[in-house]
Amino acid sequence: MASPAESSQLLFYVNGRKILEKNADPEVMLLPYLRKKLLLTGTKYGCGGGGCGACTVMVSTIHTVTKKIIHYSANACLLPICSLHGAAITTVEGIGSTSSKLHPVQERIAKAHGSQCGFCTPGMVMSMYSLLRNHPQPTMQQINNALGGNLCRCTGYRPIIDGCRTFCNKEDCCQLKENGTCNGNEATDKHNGVNGVNGQHEEPNSVSGDVRFVHFIYIYTPCVPENKT
Repeated sequence: MASPAESSQLLFYVNGRKILEKNADPEVMLLPYLRKKLLLTGTKYGCGGGGCGACTVMVSTIHTVTKKIIHYSANACLLPICSLHGAAITTVEGIGSTSSKLHPVQERIAKAHGSQCGFCTPGMVMSMYSLLRNHPQPTMQQINNALGGNLCRCTGYRPIIDGCRTFCNKEDCCQLKENGTCNGNEATDKHNGVNGVNGQHEEPNSVSGDVRFVHFIYIYTPCVPENKT
């Protein structure tokens, strides 16, 4: 049985980092905790109600029956941190960055020109990343289902799908060409002479969550006593 001190401590992991919170507020959601406490602003604040998918992260837990690790995508704006005891959270910063190396999901979406303003892109990346952790070679139906909760205003979705479906098995992909290769591969191949060659991408910062928007900037001002003279 856990001691009173242990039972009042919340333990979870974010990108491999151990997080301990004493007497955690049950009303605090994961999204503001990531952005304001841990300063991981790659996870975006969109609607705040689980409708846009901009705040998608991957949650990894151990199944209580099979004892196997399970991975699933979730909206951080709907996850109370108190529900994450013992879980591992992966954000877009945890899978790849321009300062180290982009993850293949980030690379392929960038090569397919699947990011414009970049606001929704980290959520798209994390939905696809979560799918690949469970299904390394997904079907088109699985890709469509995985991205079904992510909204995008800019791209019209086609370039995003083009980048993601390059992970499909040829036999599982749609619109096979006569030579047996997947039409989805054209999405990246046709841009190789423009922005997709030798690791150069159209917008690497947007797929890694590094693009900063105005409301990401926190301004700290000192408390100055009011001059009453």
